[in-house]
Formats: sequence, C-alpha cells, structure tokens
Amino acid sequence: MSNRLFIFDTTLRDGEQVPGCQLNTIEKIQVAKQLEALGVDVIEAGFPISSPGDFNSVIEISKAVTWPTICALTRAVQKDIDVAVEALHYAKHKRIHTGIGTSESHIKYKFNATHEEIIERAVAAVKYAKRYVEDVEFYAEDAGRTDNEYLARVIEAVVKAGATVCNIPDTTGYCLPQEFGEKIKYLMEHVDGLSNGQCILSTHCHNDLGMATANTMAGILNGARQAEVTINGIGERAGNTSLEEIAMILKCHKSIGIDTNINTQRIYPTSRLVSSLMNMPVQPNKAIVGRNAFAHSSGIHQDGVLKNAQTYEIMNPKDVGIDENSILLTARSGHAALKHRLQVLGIDMSDEALDKTYGAFLHLADQKKEITDDDILMLAGADRTATHAVKLDYLQVTTGKGVRSVAAIGLSISGEKFEAAASGNGPVDAAIKALKVIIRRQMTLKEFTIQAISKGSDDVGKVHMQVEYDGRLYYGFGANTDIVTASVEAYIDCINKFKK
Repeated sequence: MSNRLFIFDTTLRDGEQVPGCQLNTIEKIQVAKQLEALGVDVIEAGFPISSPGDFNSVIEISKAVTWPTICALTRAVQKDIDVAVEALHYAKHKRIHTGIGTSESHIKYKFNATHEEIIERAVAAVKYAKRYVEDVEFYAEDAGRTDNEYLARVIEAVVKAGATVCNIPDTTGYCLPQEFGEKIKYLMEHVDGLSNGQCILSTHCHNDLGMATANTMAGILNGARQAEVTINGIGERAGNTSLEEIAMILKCHKSIGIDTNINTQRIYPTSRLVSSLMNMPVQPNKAIVGRNAFAHSSGIHQDGVLKNAQTYEIMNPKDVGIDENSILLTARSGHAALKHRLQVLGIDMSDEALDKTYGAFLHLADQKKEITDDDILMLAGADRTATHAVKLDYLQVTTGKGVRSVAAIGLSISGEKFEAAASGNGPVDAAIKALKVIIRRQMTLKEFTIQAISKGSDDVGKVHMQVEYDGRLYYGFGANTDIVTASVEAYIDCINKFKK
C-alpha cells in the first residue's frame, strides 16, 4: 500500500458554508493560491450548480492555480454534473465529486427509495461523470451511520463503474475512532479494487463530538489514503478535520511512515489568511495555530522550555511558519518591510494598493506599540468596504460611570451626508441607536461577539455581528482600536448586505 497521503482541502466549499464566512471570487482565488503554495493535492473549489457565485469561482480558481487538482461538488444528478463539467473547463487537472446518501435515514426519509435504487443512482452518476473526466470521486453521504455490509456493496458498485476515489464521510461527526477505523478496514478487506490502488478511500470527518481528527487518523491507519480537511478546521456546525493537525501529526509521528506534500512552514500564514478573509477568529488554544499553541505560562513549564524546548514542545514553532525572529513592524517600518510581511502571509499587492495600505498601516502604528500579522491582514482587507453605499464618517461618544452614554454619528449614504444623536445603556447601545435614527428599518441585533487579536490595551478589536432584517440574517464584521467604532462598522457591514 502507498505511504503517500493525498490532502484534499475543502475550505472553499465545506468551510465556506459557515454562516457569515462567505468569500467573493477574488478572495477565493487568494486562498486557492495560498493552498497551492501550501502543497495541497486537491482543492474543492465549490458546488457549481448551487449559485452563479460558486460557478464563477470554480472557473476563476481553475484559471488561477496550476498543479493541484480542482474539484467540483455535485449531487447524483445529471444537471449538476453538466454544470460542474462546464465550470471545470479551464482546470489543468479536474475532478468531479458526486454522490448520494447511503444511511438508513437518508434512504428512507431523504430519498424515499430502496437500497437497490440508491446503488443504481450512484452507479449512474459515476458513469455519467466518467464520460467527461477521468478522475471521479464518489461520496457516500452519512457513511458513518451506514451499515458496513451495505456500504461495501455501494462502494464496490461505484468502483466498477469507474470511481477513482471513494469518500467515506462521517457526515454527522457521530463515529467513535475505533468504529470509523473498523469501517475503513472492512471496506479495504471486502471491496475489490481498493487494496491494489485502482481506487483509494478518502476520509471526510466532521467534529460534532470533537473527534474529527481522531477519526481521520483512524481511517488513515486502516488504509485511507486521502484526507478531506479544512484550514483551521472550519466547516458546518462544529467544523471539519483540521488540515494543520493531520499534517503535523504525520510529521511528528514519523514511525507511522505516511507522508504528505504539505509545506508545513506555510501552515501558520495560511491559517491567518483564512481567519482574516472569513472573519472567523482562531481560538487561542487551537492546536498548531492558536495564539497559545506555543505559549507557556506555568513556572515549571517555562523553566523546562528555557532549559530545553523539547521538554514541553513536540514541534518547533518554525516548522509551522511561526518565525520568532521575524521583522517587527512599527511606525518606523517602511514600504519594503510591510510588503515583505504581506508576501509572507500570502498577499501580493499592486504598488497602488500597497501605498493605500501603508497609509492605513502608519495610522494604526501610531496607535499601537507593535503591529501583528492579524493587524496586517485586517488592513489588507480594509478596502473591501470601499464600494459600500453606507459608510461611517465620524462617531463621537460620551460615557462614564454614573452618566447615561450619548453618541453622535455621521454617515455617508451613497454620497449624501446624515447626522444623528442618541443616548443608550452604554456606548455601543448609544451608537447603534444613533445609527438607527438615520437607518429607519426594522432590524434586530441577534449576535454580538468581540475579540481582541492579541493581549494589549492598544490592540485592534474585532467585532462580529448578526443582524436580522426582513426575515433574513446578515453577518457583519468590524475592526478598530476603538471597540465602539468597530461595533458600529460591523453593524454597517450588515446593513450594506441587506437585500434591496
């Protein structure tokens, strides 16, 4: 059996299904190029039939990257496959990922079909996709809760129909590692064409019970040779298996004898890029890429690390792209230092865009002692609001203990200026009430999250908001050293997304 594990990244498909994390095509291309530099083998670029945006993104990503396989998701429906084929036209290496649910609940309640009908539909979809592309991956949705004997029948049928990869998803994150490992082992032993490499098994594990990485490793140890993962483990509900965790487990446990093509030194910059573009914070204690992953606060730990890092660190921070000796950015840094840091983070800018970002960088550097990578990524994405119809001109807030907060706000709406003032229960409440005096719509704040990028009192605060308007939820993001301003900018970001 091969000792090579193929890394299938679905950040731009499954990861982007997280509410509020949608990217535009330009941002998707930026992530795709970073994934290519990281060394992923397959990029699942989207679900083309789901929307014109997804269709266009698959086309443009296909043009933008060179060596990774570009994969498009479909249902076991001919129209889906036709649209995927069209979207993959420019891909140098193309794959169609088609499939159908195989668990009892899917067969009975989702499809109202028989077991034999599901196999027939699966085979028909693979054969149809095979007319257009050589590389066809089949997914057995909810395989984690599918009876092993029936699952083997499905997989054997699609392998005979021409599937080159068979995806065994733990769609609901239900399996225990031993169960999932035994499922992969059962398939390897009972399906012709798997042990000889005619078709490889793939894992796609969700993290609903916190076992996505453990299940993925169990699958790999029992014969799976493709792992479907996302950067930072993002994905629907509790997320997917983290690319960085699988890559570093295999790197640290060399005795397993399985290698990937991942350039691990690009893990941290890729993590930060995805976090910034998707406005999705990385929890501080996240394995590999969290802020505290290489931090030691306990005196005993600090003493041990100072004597020999290996006493409490099984990885060198530089192995994942955290350079302790990297150039520090301050108000005295020039264009070259900023450009270098942007390139390290996977961002290439035109001279015009760099000049604009540098101006914002100097303004921020005057307010902070040191600029972090997250600050740089925030600045690099700041121009995304340039085309917004509603913009914040100014905000002035009076607040303090024992007094009611009062806010005065100025907005520019399609070039026209508006001003208003209001009082509230705290500075953020007052500012949003002043905003609503101008924007007279029935909108309700449903979620309000504040995150500091690092730990200083001068740090940039990130605010994530969820606003309900006209029966729909809209997600907004704001970042500023003033948390009240960041909150108003997040609310305005939601308003700019309202459907007319």
